Amino acid sequence: MHHLDGISSGQQTKNLTVSTIAFTVCFAVWTIFSIIGIKIKQNLGLNDTEFGLLVATPILTGSLSRIFLGIWTDQYGGRIVLFCLMLTTSVAVWLLSTVSTYEMYLVAALGVGLAGGSFAAGIGYVSRWYDSDHQGTALGIFGMGNVGAAITSFGAPFLLVAFGWENVAKIYAVTLFVMAVIFWFTTEDDPVTKARKDHGEKSKAGLMQLEPLKDPRVWRFATYYFFVFGGFVALALWLPRYYMGVYGLEIQTAGMLAAAYALPSSIFRALGGWMSDKIGARKVMYITFISGLVFLFFLSYPATDYSVHGINGPINFTIAIGLVPFVILTIFLGFFMSLGMGAVYKHIPAYYPDHVGSVGGLVGLIGGLGGFILPICFGLMNDIIGVWTSCFMLLFVIAAISLVWMHTAIIISNRKHHPELKAAKDLPELLED
Repeated sequence: MHHLDGISSGQQTKNLTVSTIAFTVCFAVWTIFSIIGIKIKQNLGLNDTEFGLLVATPILTGSLSRIFLGIWTDQYGGRIVLFCLMLTTSVAVWLLSTVSTYEMYLVAALGVGLAGGSFAAGIGYVSRWYDSDHQGTALGIFGMGNVGAAITSFGAPFLLVAFGWENVAKIYAVTLFVMAVIFWFTTEDDPVTKARKDHGEKSKAGLMQLEPLKDPRVWRFATYYFFVFGGFVALALWLPRYYMGVYGLEIQTAGMLAAAYALPSSIFRALGGWMSDKIGARKVMYITFISGLVFLFFLSYPATDYSVHGINGPINFTIAIGLVPFVILTIFLGFFMSLGMGAVYKHIPAYYPDHVGSVGGLVGLIGGLGGFILPICFGLMNDIIGVWTSCFMLLFVIAAISLVWMHTAIIISNRKHHPELKAAKDLPELLED
């Protein structure tokens, strides 16, 4: 990788690697309720809506905190922010093992959710180690920390069966605490923060960092992220419950199949970042939305019995997706969502080089809110409509809205600034200057 002045590629690699591992641990903690929540649901006799709220609550704080953490990262540097965040969260996770009522679980879940804010601090930290030609790839690699969701889906059920769910929380808390200490002693301040400290400069005031949020384009990127990331988190949380409900599987099997969804979609995020560096983020977004719509169309179809009035009496047949095709469809859906995640974050350093933390924080916030709102909607739709596939119908609508909005915005922008251009150039807004 090309390096910035005075920075060795060894430094870049070391800081990127340690940050990615730290983010993986944070992400695993962030999705802990997808597994232990099922146990709490059984113990407290919760309905699907209450379960949806419990699973989604950590996602709320993880998302809302991103905006503050993003601003602090732009101000003080991502390293100190990420370190303090991991220490604080490890305490909240430990407390989780000590409560017993639904209300107290929700309160503890708010604390656990801070782990999800690690993303805003991490992208602010990692992006400052790389030049613009390699930021897409680097942020894509960092974003592979999403694999933490798969680690929880895969590993937590076995820990739960072996040690009881209270101990799962304790194991997670200790792991996070140890990771925080390792992170602090193996990384160094990013070049921008270091230069600031050397010159004794003060950072910009927090509210100044919010300037770009007036730009409608930021909100459009946030909507894309609501689908690609919010939808990803929501499904990673919801699938273990879905598999147990629809296909009658045990918690370990349901967890492993949910991990099969979360795993490729985390790993290929780096591919999305790399493709965006090569062919442009916009093309990658088109690929994501169009493919997503195709897979969601099939996943949305509820299991249906047909009765045809034949000559010799009724002929009955059933249309339903079996377990194996369902697993394959979700894996493909996750793959295309992850390309989109890499592409959305390629846009941000390109348009807002001085505000990667705050804009990235806002886009991450809206995306994360998807992970909060969607599981609650899934639970409500289950309780109200009573059709299991309603969750995929909702995601289909969101993907369709995003695609139409993106295409319209591109056409309008091209007509306004480049009437001579027939084809949509990649990131034409950058040509305006």
